[in-house]
Amino acid sequence: MSTANKTVPAGSYAYPNTLEGVYYGPKCVETALPKLLDTLGAKRALIVTGKSLRNKTGVVAKIENILKKINAFGATFSEIGEHAPEAGIENGVSKFREVDADIIVSVGGGSPIDASKAIIFKLQQQRSQESSGKEPEFLRQIAIPTTLSAAEYTSGAGYTNKQGDKASVSHQELIPAGIILDAELTLSTPEQLWLSTGIRALDHAVESLYRPGVPLPMKTLCHAAIADLFRFLLLSKKDSEDLVARQRLQVASWMSLWPRRLERHSPIGLSHTLGHKLGATYGIPHGITSCLTLAPVVNLQAEIASQEDKECLAEALLYLREPSTGTVDGDVRKLSLVQDLGLKRTLSQYGVPTADIEQIAVRAVGQEDEELFSKVKYILESIH
Repeated sequence: MSTANKTVPAGSYAYPNTLEGVYYGPKCVETALPKLLDTLGAKRALIVTGKSLRNKTGVVAKIENILKKINAFGATFSEIGEHAPEAGIENGVSKFREVDADIIVSVGGGSPIDASKAIIFKLQQQRSQESSGKEPEFLRQIAIPTTLSAAEYTSGAGYTNKQGDKASVSHQELIPAGIILDAELTLSTPEQLWLSTGIRALDHAVESLYRPGVPLPMKTLCHAAIADLFRFLLLSKKDSEDLVARQRLQVASWMSLWPRRLERHSPIGLSHTLGHKLGATYGIPHGITSCLTLAPVVNLQAEIASQEDKECLAEALLYLREPSTGTVDGDVRKLSLVQDLGLKRTLSQYGVPTADIEQIAVRAVGQEDEELFSKVKYILESIH
């Protein structure tokens, strides 16, 4: 059979050899955390989290008590702010050494999880300089997320440097060694944070349908993730105590950014690129940046994506049980109409000056491709 004008599926996949296990289910943290610590041979944990989660909920105290019961509690470090400022990361490095910890247990959203990766990266640099022989093994992290941002599945970590710009570190060994998805620990997560990070997970899944290098089985997972995220975000908004919906959302977030071994940091799509330029600079939460950029970027794909990528995006409607418009481009545009979760926002609400729009577009895509630059500028103007 002729394959002319068709793209034959080809690619590769490798699971990260650093990931020991993902545990999921209400109350699973009580058994999963001791099991992972034992598997990893860890004796003393530093909990890395944020102030609000520690001071306003009982989540961190619960983790502390589990660690104390097995004599594995070192200390809790809660100086991680939104977008993981570098000063907090440096203080976390000092705290880790001060309490003689051998593992990090991160609790919270993307900021403490990414900050923990950055802490481990900086500790590795220090330990390498101190070592006179063999390169030391990377320290490990067990991630216990309470949002849906999915930072726990990647080898890269974004943080805010001292100049206020987005910076990052990346290494395959930074993927957490263990991940615990306990829906009960998410009950105190504020509604806007929970739902908006769900849109962030949706952004991951949608972008993986058109960004390069994503293997075919992962695209199928992403189609399933999109369907579950649409369904269970609505149910979770309707009933914030629905543990079934919350647990299904945590698993859907996992499917949206399925962990894999990479030779280098994975490329990201345009929605995330714009989000990185907006987030730290203007104090916009990661989840909200996706609420701003996801829909218009998907709409743009109907114009600029390859036919193969358009077809992959359009196929999502089958999983959402939505009827086709009759054309691939129309189906992609229909996908861009994100269901209303009460999260519609504008750049002006976050104090982004109109005068900054052109420079944001330049930082995101440059000006070499004048047509793309013009379209991105238009997107930013449309959400202002």
